Amino acid sequence: MNEQRILEELVMLLEANGVEIRREPLAGGAGGLCTVNGRHLFFLDTQASSVEVASVAAEAVAKLIDIESIYLRPEIRQFIELHGSSVKER
Repeated sequence: MNEQRILEELVMLLEANGVEIRREPLAGGAGGLCTVNGRHLFFLDTQASSVEVASVAAEAVAKLIDIESIYLRPEIRQFIELHGSSVKER
């Protein structure tokens, strides 16, 4: 599974869990998760590479969603575990 497809799946997972996705040109910074007035927003940088944005999306998923309680494709689960691990060490 390529990084673009992983990114698409991660974005769908965030959306399904109430996160608003904003696609903006952010000069290659990849974007990230923030909370505004109690709502979660994920800024997806349209100028960054798919792998950079997917890594940031994996961190957001790891922070917000208990991935052990839901079914995920093995490739998606592995990507989240690799790229979202720093978030889980809280």
